Amino acid sequence: MKLTSSITDLLHHFMTALKGVVPLSVTHDEPTLLREPYEHQHFSVSIGMTGDVQGRFVIDGNEKNFQSLAASMFGMPLTGEMLESFAGELGNMIVGNLATSIARSGHNVDITTPTVMTGKAGIIGNNPVIKLPLTVKDAGRFNVLLVTVP
Repeated sequence: MKLTSSITDLLHHFMTALKGVVPLSVTHDEPTLLREPYEHQHFSVSIGMTGDVQGRFVIDGNEKNFQSLAASMFGMPLTGEMLESFAGELGNMIVGNLATSIARSGHNVDITTPTVMTGKAGIIGNNPVIKLPLTVKDAGRFNVLLVTVP
């Protein structure tokens, strides 16, 4: 399978998994290939995929966006460690559903433990990074990054 069709398939599976987990309307812009290092917005969750399909998904937003999403899903505001736990579990649910979907088509796939990142950090590397901007109704803008392994 060509890299471009694989990326398209992964992003499609990601959006399907996201819409299955998040009970709000989600729209997205066109994905773009990043040519410069990416600096995350102070609050992100990163989860890797291993096996036949390898890569890393980063769900990046700001703390307020994650708080709004948590409040809409759980009916109460979350802060501090509870918000970080929510972000990690959100990533687990989305990428876990994505991996399950891919596994159903005969691929051996697993996910890594989520890593929640706060503060300023950059994503720098030699592997291609695809950015998919999202808007979640009542929660705001997020960027999903797919760090590919060619």
